[in-house]
Amino acid sequence: MSVAVSHKLSNSLEGALAGGGDPATSPLYVFGPFLKLIVVAGVAEVTFGASIWLVVFTIATVSAMYRLVMSWVTDGSGGSGLTEEEFGGWAVKINAGITFVEYTLTFLVSMAALVTFIADRAPMLNQGIGPLTYRAIVAVVLSLLTGWLVNRGPKTAATIFGPATAGVLLLLWAMNIATVVKLGIHIPNFSLKAFTDGYLHYTLAGYSRILAVMTGIEVFANLVAAYDGTPEERSRKAFGSLLIIMGTAAVTMIITGPAIFRLADPTNEQVSVFTQTMDKLLPQWLSYTGTLVGVAVLLSACAASAQGLQNLALGLKDRHYIPEILGRRNKFDVADMPVWLEVGIASLCFLFIGTSEEIYLSIYAAGVFILLSMTGWAAAKRLVRSLREEFDLSHMGTFVGTVIAAFLTSAATVIIFAERLKEGAWTYFIFIPFLYVAFTYFRNKLGAPSPVLEELGRLEEAMWTTEALVPSELETVEIPPVPQEPWSASPERIALWRSKKQVPKNILVPLDGTRFAENALPAGKFLAKHYGAMMTLFSASEKASDLERMRSYLEKMARGIESEGIEVTCEVAKGKVAETIGVVAEKVAADIVIMTTHGRTGIAGMLHRSRAVEILRSLSIPSVIIRPRGGKVPPPRIDRVLVPLDGSIFSERVLSYVRALDPAFDSTVILLSVPDVPEPGLYGTLADVVARLRRKAEAQSRSYLEAIAGVLREEGLKVETVVTGSNPVRTILQVSEEKKVTLIMMSARGRGQASQTPLGGVAVRVLRQVRRPLFLLPVHKGTQEARNSE
Repeated sequence: MSVAVSHKLSNSLEGALAGGGDPATSPLYVFGPFLKLIVVAGVAEVTFGASIWLVVFTIATVSAMYRLVMSWVTDGSGGSGLTEEEFGGWAVKINAGITFVEYTLTFLVSMAALVTFIADRAPMLNQGIGPLTYRAIVAVVLSLLTGWLVNRGPKTAATIFGPATAGVLLLLWAMNIATVVKLGIHIPNFSLKAFTDGYLHYTLAGYSRILAVMTGIEVFANLVAAYDGTPEERSRKAFGSLLIIMGTAAVTMIITGPAIFRLADPTNEQVSVFTQTMDKLLPQWLSYTGTLVGVAVLLSACAASAQGLQNLALGLKDRHYIPEILGRRNKFDVADMPVWLEVGIASLCFLFIGTSEEIYLSIYAAGVFILLSMTGWAAAKRLVRSLREEFDLSHMGTFVGTVIAAFLTSAATVIIFAERLKEGAWTYFIFIPFLYVAFTYFRNKLGAPSPVLEELGRLEEAMWTTEALVPSELETVEIPPVPQEPWSASPERIALWRSKKQVPKNILVPLDGTRFAENALPAGKFLAKHYGAMMTLFSASEKASDLERMRSYLEKMARGIESEGIEVTCEVAKGKVAETIGVVAEKVAADIVIMTTHGRTGIAGMLHRSRAVEILRSLSIPSVIIRPRGGKVPPPRIDRVLVPLDGSIFSERVLSYVRALDPAFDSTVILLSVPDVPEPGLYGTLADVVARLRRKAEAQSRSYLEAIAGVLREEGLKVETVVTGSNPVRTILQVSEEKKVTLIMMSARGRGQASQTPLGGVAVRVLRQVRRPLFLLPVHKGTQEARNSE
């Protein structure tokens, strides 16, 4: 079965124009820092050619390596996906950190080069007010405009920025042709003297500066799945796109590079070396047109980096490496917050550091070659495995070439860091560890996602947001089944909740003297009467002088409750509620806590100030949390009970309490499952593919719920099943309102949530937003259920 995807790329030229904007721009700005170094040092005649040929050799070798990568990658995951597969989980975070830095630096370098091109024609922009130049203001304004356009969705961005790549390719070839016509062909001289003492440093330093010409090469691996044809045809077309862009860059190095060296003055701070050369090689009208083309394509590169950051955020959000808010989609179906974060960082850099592209190039090239090195060694590792399985001379030749590419990119990485460490490359030793720790923190906090979300996240990270670039191989992704009839495969699992009913015997009700906190009493009395349970009224204060007053208050409340035939005791503790409630609950053998979310002090006040988590984490027994009302409290009802389940052993623990619902409640139990696969509408042009995964996930969820519902129905409970939504918190709250439920019963931790905490992220967010009574069952790592699941 094939999936129809709109705007598939049909040939290599279309792919080059669709995805080559970033690498195509690099010749416009790499020559300035390169020539400034070697000309000022007086070594240009010796080192120029050697540095150029090293770069051309690097382009050829790395391109050949990517031909191999493209033959493997047909699902849109590109070199990044291969690196993760070969190197393991740590590479995900390193890769994501470097990619975040690279996207931001692409924006910085491209925007800085853009304002340089504008300032070439309007030198007044180099002036300013005090330390603030007009070009910095222009850079900030254009950054904000680019962010606004990109956040209006891929169609808007593609319409405005899409044609620019064709323009820059034409400009570069116009420069190459004009050079040959006016100056002839002067191939750079490769002198071995460049590698001797006194010159080697400048040869390698020049090489490290001009290596930024390799930026963006990895996009062509990500493009593979966007073409028509078989996997082999798609990889061949993607490699053709790479050759068009990188071949143009290499030819420009060899043909136009010497012309720039001969004609331009790198010490001229007012006009870039590329513009100087255009003015001398091209007719005036064409030279000015070239400036406009340069501005347009550099703006396109800025937009492409912002779009890439959008996809990176979407993917990392799905994979639980960043909080959901950073990957939240706006009304144009794109993640806008990461773009504004990038624009904000860039604007601050322009205002306080400057708008010279040379400032950011060292960090830029360093990150590129870290990623290229990882890809090279990943490819080599995979070839070793292939050769062990079946030795073949052609494969051996490919392996040798790949190892050369891996060594070359690794050596280039070392050279860049050694040569440009003090000029900015040192920042990687701060940025990457910081991002690595942040990704690790959120992954541990949010827990591992489902395998399907993991796969969708990988694809989103690699996918460009233009409609032309859509991975079509997602249909091959298999959905890991939600556990169906878990007892048929694991009899002990159903025994955990079917063999017992958790009937309350002692109900703990925290009070603080306010009418809001007293809203918990009707529910406590309601349950105590139905189950013949006793009630324990509890209060705490850090002031010893308040304890006797609180005890008198509790005893007064207890006398009223005793008059209704309910056994009551009172407990007062000195200290904070969060520190004492667990101790008191254990002391009186309480098996459930009923409390409200508003009050003046104590438990209610802490909850009102969003500190519920601190208290609930100290409890090993379930809690019922009630949002209080003003005026008379209506009689409690438990006739419609919502029970969210996610197929995990943790979520099923609540079923022992559901089974204990008193027949007198005449309850209808509504079992809810939220499929792991998101709603198709969230994925734009991937919607058709995601819809197929969604249908399969929904079928598995229904089967799972119906299996559990069958057991509960055998015990006389009325049960409905609901499979809907994609966001668990939003779906739980929405269904609770639509079904007019009178109680939500859920475990406080489900599948994929960190086992170190009894209160998962979903439970916390439901607790803070819910309007209806909520029964929360904590799940501690020490429970038998947790041990079984681990």
